[in-house]
Amino acid sequence: MKLFVTGSFLLIGVFTIAQNIAQVPIKKTQEDISAFEFLMKGGVFLIPIGILLFYSLIVMVEKYRYIRRMTKFNSDLLRDIKDDLLATNYDKVMDKLSKDKTAFGSVVNEGVQSMDRGYVERQSNMEKAANIEIGKMERNLGHLGLIAGIAPTLGFIGTISGVIKIFYSISITENVSISNISGGLYEKMISSGSGLIVGIIAFAGYHLLNGMIDNYALNIQKVSLDFANLLRTNNGNKAQ
Repeated sequence: MKLFVTGSFLLIGVFTIAQNIAQVPIKKTQEDISAFEFLMKGGVFLIPIGILLFYSLIVMVEKYRYIRRMTKFNSDLLRDIKDDLLATNYDKVMDKLSKDKTAFGSVVNEGVQSMDRGYVERQSNMEKAANIEIGKMERNLGHLGLIAGIAPTLGFIGTISGVIKIFYSISITENVSISNISGGLYEKMISSGSGLIVGIIAFAGYHLLNGMIDNYALNIQKVSLDFANLLRTNNGNKAQ
Protein backbone atom coordinates (compact mmCIF):
# COMPACT_ATOMS: atom_id res chain seq x y z
CA MET A 1 0.00 0.00 0.00
CA LYS A 2 2.98 2.33 0.51
CA LEU A 3 3.47 2.37 -3.26
CA PHE A 4 -0.08 3.60 -3.97
CA VAL A 5 -0.08 6.11 -1.10
CA THR A 6 3.19 7.65 -2.31
CA GLY A 7 2.00 7.92 -5.91
CA SER A 8 -1.42 9.27 -4.91
CA PHE A 9 -0.03 12.04 -2.69
CA LEU A 10 2.44 13.12 -5.37
CA LEU A 11 -0.27 13.28 -8.04
CA ILE A 12 -2.67 15.12 -5.74
CA GLY A 13 0.11 17.57 -4.92
CA VAL A 14 0.77 18.31 -8.60
CA PHE A 15 -2.82 19.12 -9.43
CA THR A 16 -3.39 21.03 -6.18
CA ILE A 17 -0.41 23.31 -6.86
CA ALA A 18 -1.46 23.75 -10.48
CA GLN A 19 -5.05 24.54 -9.48
CA ASN A 20 -3.98 27.06 -6.85
CA ILE A 21 -1.70 28.85 -9.31
CA ALA A 22 -4.31 28.69 -12.04
CA GLN A 23 -6.83 30.45 -9.78
CA VAL A 24 -4.65 33.58 -9.64
CA PRO A 25 -6.56 36.15 -11.73
CA ILE A 26 -4.90 37.22 -14.98
CA LYS A 27 -4.97 40.97 -15.54
CA LYS A 28 -5.84 40.66 -19.20
CA THR A 29 -8.98 38.55 -18.88
CA GLN A 30 -9.65 38.43 -15.12
CA GLU A 31 -10.76 34.80 -15.65
CA ASP A 32 -9.55 31.64 -13.97
CA ILE A 33 -8.18 28.70 -15.94
CA SER A 34 -8.44 25.04 -15.06
CA ALA A 35 -5.50 23.04 -13.71
CA PHE A 36 -5.40 21.04 -16.96
CA GLU A 37 -5.24 24.21 -19.08
CA PHE A 38 -2.52 25.54 -16.83
CA LEU A 39 -0.46 22.36 -17.18
CA MET A 40 -0.87 22.48 -20.97
CA LYS A 41 1.05 25.74 -20.94
CA GLY A 42 4.10 23.58 -20.25
CA GLY A 43 4.57 22.99 -23.97
CA VAL A 44 4.93 19.97 -26.20
CA PHE A 45 7.34 18.19 -23.86
CA LEU A 46 4.48 17.55 -21.44
CA ILE A 47 3.14 14.97 -23.92
CA PRO A 48 6.03 12.48 -23.57
CA ILE A 49 6.22 13.24 -19.84
CA GLY A 50 2.52 12.42 -19.53
CA ILE A 51 3.00 9.20 -21.49
CA LEU A 52 5.86 8.20 -19.17
CA LEU A 53 3.67 8.91 -16.14
CA PHE A 54 0.85 6.77 -17.54
CA TYR A 55 3.22 3.91 -18.37
CA SER A 56 4.90 4.15 -14.96
CA LEU A 57 1.59 3.83 -13.15
CA ILE A 58 0.61 0.81 -15.28
CA VAL A 59 3.92 -0.95 -14.54
CA MET A 60 3.77 -0.09 -10.84
CA VAL A 61 0.23 -1.38 -10.36
CA GLU A 62 0.81 -4.52 -12.43
CA LYS A 63 4.11 -5.43 -10.74
CA TYR A 64 2.79 -4.61 -7.26
CA ARG A 65 -0.17 -6.94 -7.67
CA TYR A 66 2.00 -9.71 -9.15
CA ILE A 67 4.80 -9.46 -6.58
CA ARG A 68 2.37 -9.25 -3.68
CA ARG A 69 0.55 -12.37 -4.90
CA MET A 70 3.72 -14.37 -5.56
CA THR A 71 5.48 -13.43 -2.31
CA LYS A 72 2.56 -14.23 -0.04
CA PHE A 73 4.21 -16.57 2.46
CA ASN A 74 2.45 -19.57 3.97
CA SER A 75 4.25 -20.20 7.25
CA ASP A 76 2.67 -23.68 7.46
CA LEU A 77 3.95 -24.78 4.05
CA LEU A 78 6.73 -27.09 5.29
CA ARG A 79 4.67 -28.27 8.24
CA ASP A 80 1.87 -29.37 5.91
CA ILE A 81 4.17 -31.54 3.80
CA LYS A 82 6.51 -32.74 6.57
CA ASP A 83 4.83 -36.07 7.37
CA ASP A 84 4.30 -37.08 3.74
CA LEU A 85 7.81 -35.93 2.83
CA LEU A 86 9.45 -37.99 5.58
CA ALA A 87 7.28 -40.96 4.60
CA THR A 88 8.44 -40.53 0.98
CA ASN A 89 4.85 -40.02 -0.18
CA TYR A 90 6.02 -37.62 -2.85
CA ASP A 91 2.79 -37.76 -4.85
CA LYS A 92 0.85 -36.35 -1.89
CA VAL A 93 3.54 -33.76 -1.32
CA MET A 94 3.40 -32.64 -4.94
CA ASP A 95 -0.39 -32.49 -4.77
CA LYS A 96 -0.26 -30.18 -1.74
CA LEU A 97 2.41 -27.99 -3.30
CA SER A 98 0.42 -27.67 -6.51
CA LYS A 99 -2.22 -25.81 -4.51
CA ASP A 100 0.34 -23.22 -3.44
CA LYS A 101 0.54 -20.75 -6.33
CA THR A 102 3.25 -18.61 -4.77
CA ALA A 103 6.95 -18.39 -5.57
CA PHE A 104 7.70 -20.22 -2.31
CA GLY A 105 5.66 -23.22 -3.44
CA SER A 106 7.51 -23.33 -6.76
CA VAL A 107 10.92 -23.43 -5.06
CA VAL A 108 9.92 -26.14 -2.57
CA ASN A 109 8.35 -28.07 -5.45
CA GLU A 110 11.72 -28.04 -7.21
CA GLY A 111 13.34 -29.33 -4.04
CA VAL A 112 10.92 -32.25 -3.82
CA GLN A 113 11.44 -33.11 -7.49
CA SER A 114 15.19 -33.23 -6.79
CA MET A 115 14.92 -35.66 -3.88
CA ASP A 116 16.80 -38.31 -5.86
CA ARG A 117 19.76 -35.92 -6.22
CA GLY A 118 22.50 -35.14 -3.74
CA TYR A 119 22.20 -32.37 -1.15
CA VAL A 120 24.37 -29.89 -3.05
CA GLU A 121 22.60 -30.44 -6.36
CA ARG A 122 19.17 -30.28 -4.72
CA GLN A 123 19.95 -26.95 -3.02
CA SER A 124 21.42 -25.66 -6.26
CA ASN A 125 18.21 -26.51 -8.12
CA MET A 126 16.15 -24.74 -5.48
CA GLU A 127 18.37 -21.67 -5.78
CA LYS A 128 17.95 -21.68 -9.55
CA ALA A 129 14.17 -21.94 -9.14
CA ALA A 130 14.26 -18.97 -6.73
CA ASN A 131 16.31 -16.95 -9.22
CA ILE A 132 13.78 -17.71 -11.97
CA GLU A 133 10.95 -16.47 -9.74
CA ILE A 134 12.92 -13.32 -8.91
CA GLY A 135 13.56 -12.79 -12.62
CA LYS A 136 9.81 -12.92 -13.30
CA MET A 137 9.20 -10.35 -10.58
CA GLU A 138 11.87 -8.02 -11.94
CA ARG A 139 10.59 -8.20 -15.54
CA ASN A 140 9.89 -4.67 -16.85
CA LEU A 141 10.84 -3.26 -13.45
CA GLY A 142 13.97 -1.72 -14.95
CA HIS A 143 11.71 0.49 -17.07
CA LEU A 144 10.83 2.45 -13.93
CA GLY A 145 14.50 3.11 -13.23
CA LEU A 146 14.92 4.29 -16.81
CA ILE A 147 11.90 6.59 -16.59
CA ALA A 148 13.24 8.02 -13.31
CA GLY A 149 16.17 9.35 -15.35
CA ILE A 150 14.40 10.18 -18.62
CA ALA A 151 11.46 12.21 -17.23
CA PRO A 152 13.58 14.88 -15.46
CA THR A 153 15.77 15.08 -18.57
CA LEU A 154 12.73 15.78 -20.74
CA GLY A 155 11.69 18.43 -18.22
CA PHE A 156 15.16 19.99 -18.53
CA ILE A 157 14.85 20.01 -22.32
CA GLY A 158 11.50 21.76 -21.88
CA THR A 159 13.29 24.31 -19.70
CA ILE A 160 15.77 25.01 -22.48
CA SER A 161 12.90 25.32 -24.95
CA GLY A 162 11.18 27.85 -22.69
CA VAL A 163 14.35 29.94 -22.37
CA ILE A 164 14.80 29.90 -26.15
CA LYS A 165 11.20 31.03 -26.55
CA ILE A 166 11.78 33.94 -24.15
CA PHE A 167 14.82 35.24 -26.00
CA TYR A 168 13.18 34.72 -29.39
CA SER A 169 10.15 36.73 -28.29
CA ILE A 170 12.38 39.53 -27.01
CA SER A 171 14.41 39.57 -30.24
CA ILE A 172 11.25 39.82 -32.37
CA THR A 173 9.44 42.48 -30.34
CA GLU A 174 12.54 44.25 -28.98
CA ASN A 175 10.57 44.65 -25.79
CA VAL A 176 11.58 43.15 -22.46
CA SER A 177 8.19 42.93 -20.79
CA ILE A 178 6.31 40.49 -18.56
CA SER A 179 4.01 39.51 -21.43
CA ASN A 180 6.98 38.51 -23.59
CA ILE A 181 8.68 36.59 -20.81
CA SER A 182 5.70 34.90 -19.17
CA GLY A 183 4.98 32.42 -22.00
CA GLY A 184 8.49 31.02 -21.91
CA LEU A 185 8.50 30.97 -18.11
CA TYR A 186 5.28 28.95 -18.10
CA GLU A 187 6.83 26.35 -20.36
CA LYS A 188 10.12 26.38 -18.47
CA MET A 189 8.77 25.91 -14.94
CA ILE A 190 5.83 23.61 -15.68
CA SER A 191 7.92 21.32 -17.85
CA SER A 192 10.70 21.10 -15.26
CA GLY A 193 8.31 20.49 -12.38
CA SER A 194 6.32 17.83 -14.24
CA GLY A 195 9.46 15.96 -15.29
CA LEU A 196 10.80 15.94 -11.74
CA ILE A 197 7.52 14.73 -10.26
CA VAL A 198 7.19 11.88 -12.77
CA GLY A 199 10.82 10.97 -12.09
CA ILE A 200 10.16 10.90 -8.34
CA ILE A 201 7.11 8.67 -8.79
CA ALA A 202 9.02 6.21 -10.99
CA PHE A 203 12.06 6.29 -8.67
CA ALA A 204 9.93 5.62 -5.58
CA GLY A 205 8.00 2.82 -7.30
CA TYR A 206 11.21 1.19 -8.51
CA HIS A 207 12.77 1.05 -5.06
CA LEU A 208 9.59 0.07 -3.20
CA LEU A 209 8.99 -2.86 -5.55
CA ASN A 210 12.64 -3.89 -5.36
CA GLY A 211 12.30 -3.83 -1.58
CA MET A 212 9.45 -6.34 -1.82
CA ILE A 213 11.61 -8.59 -4.03
CA ASP A 214 14.53 -8.33 -1.60
CA ASN A 215 12.25 -9.44 1.24
CA TYR A 216 11.25 -12.47 -0.82
CA ALA A 217 14.90 -13.30 -1.50
CA LEU A 218 15.62 -13.30 2.23
CA ASN A 219 12.55 -15.37 3.08
CA ILE A 220 13.21 -18.00 0.40
CA GLN A 221 16.71 -18.50 1.81
CA LYS A 222 15.14 -19.30 5.17
CA VAL A 223 12.64 -21.68 3.57
CA SER A 224 15.42 -23.48 1.67
CA LEU A 225 17.42 -23.84 4.88
CA ASP A 226 14.40 -25.15 6.79
CA PHE A 227 13.74 -27.63 3.99
CA ALA A 228 17.33 -28.87 4.13
CA ASN A 229 17.24 -29.13 7.93
CA LEU A 230 14.03 -31.14 7.70
CA LEU A 231 15.74 -33.72 5.50
CA ARG A 232 18.88 -33.72 7.62
CA THR A 233 16.84 -34.48 10.75
CA ASN A 234 15.24 -37.42 9.02
CA ASN A 235 18.63 -38.73 7.89
CA GLY A 236 20.52 -38.51 11.16
CA ASN A 237 21.94 -35.03 10.51
CA LYS A 238 23.76 -36.19 7.42
CA ALA A 239 23.61 -34.22 4.22
CA GLN A 240 22.05 -36.42 1.58
